[in-house]
Amino acid sequence: MEEIIIPHAYACDLMSDVLAFCSPGALLLTGLTNVQIIRTAQMLDIPAIVFVRGKVPLEETLNLAQENGIPVLLTKYSMYQTCGILYARGIKPSYTPQGA
Repeated sequence: MEEIIIPHAYACDLMSDVLAFCSPGALLLTGLTNVQIIRTAQMLDIPAIVFVRGKVPLEETLNLAQENGIPVLLTKYSMYQTCGILYARGIKPSYTPQGA
């Protein structure tokens, strides 16, 4: 497997927000398990997806991810905990509101 450099991440369960605020190249954290998450990842050049809260993607989701070379990771941590762990290890947010 090829090494992927992840400079930033975005966490969300709302695909419209992912489309609006997630930047290309970001690691996506979500609890959604349907194929739309992979389609969204394709559109935004998201290199990998982390499914949080112990969620297990649907088989068709995994198949589509594999077909498109998008690594899928699973964690039992909550989205909040996963964000904190990644942030503590230097992964910056994909989106920062102006003035923040």
